[in-house]
Amino acid sequence: MASRNIMVVDDEVGIRELLSDILQDEGHRVVTAENAQVAREMRLSARPDLVLLDIWMPDCDGISLLKEWGNAGLLNMPVVMMSGHGTIDTAVEATRIGAFDFLEKPIALQKLLKTVNSALVHADTLPKSEMNLVSLGKSQLINELKQRLEQISRTQTPLLLIGKKGGSIELCAHFLHVAGSPWVTLNEYEKLTIAPLEILEQAREGIVFIEELTALSKAEQKGLSLLLSNAHKYQVRIICAATHGLAQLAETATVDQTLLQTLSNTNLKVPCLNDHREDIPELVLSMTALLTESSGITYKDFDVAALNALRNAEWSGDLKQLEAVVQNLMLTSLGEEITSDDVSRVLEQFSGVTEAVDIVLPIDLTQPLREARDEFERYYFKHHMKLINNNMSKLAEISGLERTHLYRKLKQLGVNIKGN
Repeated sequence: MASRNIMVVDDEVGIRELLSDILQDEGHRVVTAENAQVAREMRLSARPDLVLLDIWMPDCDGISLLKEWGNAGLLNMPVVMMSGHGTIDTAVEATRIGAFDFLEKPIALQKLLKTVNSALVHADTLPKSEMNLVSLGKSQLINELKQRLEQISRTQTPLLLIGKKGGSIELCAHFLHVAGSPWVTLNEYEKLTIAPLEILEQAREGIVFIEELTALSKAEQKGLSLLLSNAHKYQVRIICAATHGLAQLAETATVDQTLLQTLSNTNLKVPCLNDHREDIPELVLSMTALLTESSGITYKDFDVAALNALRNAEWSGDLKQLEAVVQNLMLTSLGEEITSDDVSRVLEQFSGVTEAVDIVLPIDLTQPLREARDEFERYYFKHHMKLINNNMSKLAEISGLERTHLYRKLKQLGVNIKGN
């Protein structure tokens, strides 16, 4: 077997040295940690292919550390638990949490080598680390969100998730996904009109996720209604995302009201990052770990002041913005540790981007409502026509208006179709 990176975590120096010598003789690269805190740091910097983890340690027991890695989405390597006081209950508990196997001390040489080889073969089948709802935080708000999703998971009911663009809506949707079952993300919505039942067949016993309800044309909404009425035959759950609340969706003419009524039977508001700031420090550390795992970016610690600065910042771009800031900090900070000065520098850059996309509409708000509304609609259509080069089919989709209604509306507003 090719040389692999193995981490040995044990508070007894004799055990660490013995296991290290044996595994190095087998051609592996070995790092050792005497406690959980050192193991946390090495887990991120060394990125081991396998961890041998002692259960009984003075600062934090191995079961707790295993849970911590699992909750942070960092169990993308096999972990073999070790104990000199092992019991069947402990072994079962460790396996339930995510341990690959359990070794009882004193560890026989052949048993050690067989377990290590099996674990390294298993390592090649494990998924890569990724963000999940568990790593989003432990605040009351997030815990209640998880509890509500767990209740919803016991049914096959369709679900409408309402939240900010760039937020954690998709993490919530994936929380309801059963591992190994199909997951179909619909972002090319025309398939709803062409072959809606093919979508259900593709997602049989799984989930269809629609990224933005308001992006669907009238015809595509009819296809979605067909999906919803037939989903139970295929044991498929339909999950739709929307950036607008129910009241706003009900007021707009872009969403069919019958469809909205069906989806609103089970809807859930997803909190934005600014609503649970207390989770940000732990979330930043999870993101740091995941970036180190997935992108090979050099791991860097955040000092307490840096984490506090991130917690107190405004996150108009929600989770995606935080991820971008964390990645920028890891790539551009010059010191071994990221400081509050680094955070201020990067946040200033991102605040400039946020301000740049703020649009001031050239509308006189002192005029009567009807005239202000006409002026807004005129500005709205001219803005989109310029972006899509006067493509009327595309404009009909964007605005949610039928073609004949659209032409009539443009004529009423005095918008020149050819001259924009």
